[in-house]
Amino acid sequence: MAFRNVSRRDAILLLLGASCFYTFSVFLQNPSSPPPSLIIDTHPQPASAETVTETVFTTAALPAPTRVDLGLQKFPETTVVAHAPGWTIFRNLYSANGTLFLLTSDPSHFPPHRLMTSTGLPGNLTNDPQRIPTSREMAFITPAEAEARWGGGPSLNGRNRVSTVEGTTLLFNDPPQFLNHYYHFVAELIYGSWAFLYGAFYEQPAKPLTSVPEPSFNTPLISNSTPKIDRAIFIHADVKGWRDAPGFNGYFMRAVFPSMTIEVSTDWIDRINATASTEIGRAWHFPLVLLTDRSAAFRGAITGQYTQRTAAEAWMTMAKLGKIDLIGNWWASMRGALLRYAGGDPHEDLAPVLAMPDTIVITYINRQGTRRHLRDADNSALVAAMESLVARKNLEGTRKWEFHDVHAERISLDEQVKIAGRTTIMLGVHGNGLTHLVLMKPTLVSAVVEMFIPGGFARDYEWTSRSLGMKHYSVWNDTSFTHPNEPPIPDYPEGFHGPNIPVVGTFVADLIEKHVASREKGEPSVNNSPVYDAVQDR
Repeated sequence: MAFRNVSRRDAILLLLGASCFYTFSVFLQNPSSPPPSLIIDTHPQPASAETVTETVFTTAALPAPTRVDLGLQKFPETTVVAHAPGWTIFRNLYSANGTLFLLTSDPSHFPPHRLMTSTGLPGNLTNDPQRIPTSREMAFITPAEAEARWGGGPSLNGRNRVSTVEGTTLLFNDPPQFLNHYYHFVAELIYGSWAFLYGAFYEQPAKPLTSVPEPSFNTPLISNSTPKIDRAIFIHADVKGWRDAPGFNGYFMRAVFPSMTIEVSTDWIDRINATASTEIGRAWHFPLVLLTDRSAAFRGAITGQYTQRTAAEAWMTMAKLGKIDLIGNWWASMRGALLRYAGGDPHEDLAPVLAMPDTIVITYINRQGTRRHLRDADNSALVAAMESLVARKNLEGTRKWEFHDVHAERISLDEQVKIAGRTTIMLGVHGNGLTHLVLMKPTLVSAVVEMFIPGGFARDYEWTSRSLGMKHYSVWNDTSFTHPNEPPIPDYPEGFHGPNIPVVGTFVADLIEKHVASREKGEPSVNNSPVYDAVQDR
């Protein structure tokens, strides 16, 4: 017998070889079917085209497979996981020569292109027609057309000419107009991106809301089934275009997403050039991508008519559906990652309700070294009033109080983050430093007190504070107002950006003391959450 001398090892190798040959031969007989090792996105098409403009298509959606080889299989069609104006999560988005292609047999399943993307031009009050997308920015393509354009031919042994950009991609179509600004970058672009991704893939946790200690310095983001973000692509910004002068944008991205790859406009041009050939058609395939667009967000009612904050479309869509909570638990792991990176207390423990803090920490973001600030005498009086308030409250002994007069330009980014993470009440003139409110842990007394020149008002920090479950007060010299009694529209009167903003320090101290006292008495924060606006404005 010829097989008597075959060793066990040789027999195993023969069996493995035969099984591989059989699998491969079956696949070659039916190339439209993927081999067993390939993962195909089988997410269903949306059921109705009636709700495509400002709503979420699916709920509790599972993360998409993001390692896909399209070489010898049919191209999976594009589907929408979730959409709000300016925020769209796609499965299987394609790109060639700079155009985003929606591969579909039925275009009626998609929102209008103008609510998803734009030409990427900087925005102003008069040029919206120039920012409306054309077929150059976004276009539909049928499966047959895609096969004709990118399908494999004999010279390629039948392999399709589509390269998968594996993983989850943040595709930012915003112009560099606001990207190099800490507030607009972190509290709009990233804030909205995380709210939308977290909400779109939200699943009710089986365990109580609490963080799980991890041995690693880079602990996973608390995000249910939110997919890992692999890259961010800034289509219109160069290497400096998305970075702010103080350096917080880069600090944030490296702290929260240490493994993320960042591509900029030159990288996008490389991708355009690689798929621009008229001799051989090629395309990029994004298995899972969040496309954001500032102009498209402003075409939505929430951003364009009310908040002027692009993140509001993303946040309110998910908040209305109960996919993110109203007291900032959904943001906890982002905040915790920054605080851990800075060497502070990440306080990532989650709670279903707001609680009283052990210490009232008042942090004054002092802007006297910048162009927009208080009158010098008023600034000195404000600091004195805060110090007097804290000293008196500590003598009363009912609760510990602290006050920090912070000149951000004089301390490191790490120190700024650690102080903000301990802050209970943040105080300051309207300005970029108030963006640190996203690092505050919401408590029953957490609040932001923002000082404007009388008559001036902007929603930047007002809306952001309330979306995290914190109270916001606007102060005009010796008067104040809070939601729902704020002006209906922003206003920037003469002196708004100047160095002569007035304020009565004792009034601000009294406002803070009364605010804390009301919470200690158990008085609720009426209409503190902005979610009600979503019902009124839609």
